[in-house]
Formats: sequence, structure tokens, C-alpha cells
Amino acid sequence: MSEVPNGVFEREGTPSFLRQLARKRSSAERCELCSVELAPAHQHLLEQKTRQIVCACDGCVVLFCGQAGAHFLRIPRRIRALADFHMTDMQWESLMIPINLAFFYRDGGANRMVAMYPSPAGATESLLSLESWEEIAAENEALQAMESDVEALLVNRIGQASKYFIVPIDECYRLVGLIRMHWKGLSGGTEVWTEIHNFFASLESRSVGREQVPSA
Repeated sequence: MSEVPNGVFEREGTPSFLRQLARKRSSAERCELCSVELAPAHQHLLEQKTRQIVCACDGCVVLFCGQAGAHFLRIPRRIRALADFHMTDMQWESLMIPINLAFFYRDGGANRMVAMYPSPAGATESLLSLESWEEIAAENEALQAMESDVEALLVNRIGQASKYFIVPIDECYRLVGLIRMHWKGLSGGTEVWTEIHNFFASLESRSVGREQVPSA
């Protein structure tokens, strides 16, 4: 496993974006493309080359996304809880993730799967066994429908009941930001584990369903 260098981490979500997601907003946010004031619930875009996430108004989403050669991808809002997801302990161990919390997305530019896990220092990349991932993907159709770059499989194997979600990529960096902000000492402290619990409870409440594959 290798920790993502600072420069790469800044591209993988950007620290300023993480702080905005993790803290309570003290003032109205603005579109990072046209500066118009945004509502508390607004859209996010992913700049493909730098992987920078930006806040955007609906107008800029229409203007900058969906066209040939567009620099931005719209990050979807849908959250899917995968109640029937199948992964054995042996399969998880084969992915070589050092903790029981991680997310996986396909890098469309490099055409490869990326495995990341949150840490007190930020997002860290773990070397991913492609053979192991392909075995898991073959057994779970939902993974084959994930949008490259902007959707991720988020895995929480902390505690007795493992939970699996397909989420917008910004939710993964929201979790990274929460852990960075609230981690204390060697074990993290009570506060960070409460934040993690609340984060996943929120995902559950906002999930569009608990099916493995969304209905057509």
C-alpha cells in the first residue's frame, strides 16, 4: 500500500472541498464556475483531468456537462444500498485493504479500478488485485453498472453487519473529510466513531432502495 502524495490528494477531492462538506456552513456557498449563490443542496462536478470536485449551479451543469469533449462530469446524487451484495471474508482480504472501510471507483482515463481508504491523514490508495476485483464484480451485477469516475462502491465492514453502497464519489470524500477533522489520538476517539456511524445512517436514510440492481 502507498499513501497518496499531497499533490495527488489535493486533486482527489481537494482539501477545501472536504472542509466544506464536513463542517456546518457559516455562509452561503457560490458556484465555483459563475459565482452565483447556491442553495444548501446543490450539484457537484468532477473535473476529469485533475479529479477536482467543484460546486456548481444547475445552469453551469447544463452548460459544462454532457457535451463531446466536456471537461466536467456531473456527479450523480443517487445512493443505492446493496442489501444482497456478496463478498466473502477471503475475497475482502484478497483486496489488501488494511482497514474495514474503503471505496472503489473506475478511473475512466486510465481504465483501471482504484481502491482508496480513509485515514487521519486523508485518502490513501491501496494496491488493488485486479483478479480479485473481477471475481467480486462478476458476482455483483450492480458493480458493472457503476458510472466511471463519479460513482464508487463504498464498503463498511466495521462491526458485525457489513454494509455496501454505490454512492456519488463526493460522498466518499465527505467521509474522508469527517475522519480527518474528528480523529483524535491513536484510536480516533468517541467523536469520530459517532460521526462515522451518523454518516452511514444518513446514507441508509437517503438510499433509493436496498436492491442489488436498480429496476429499469
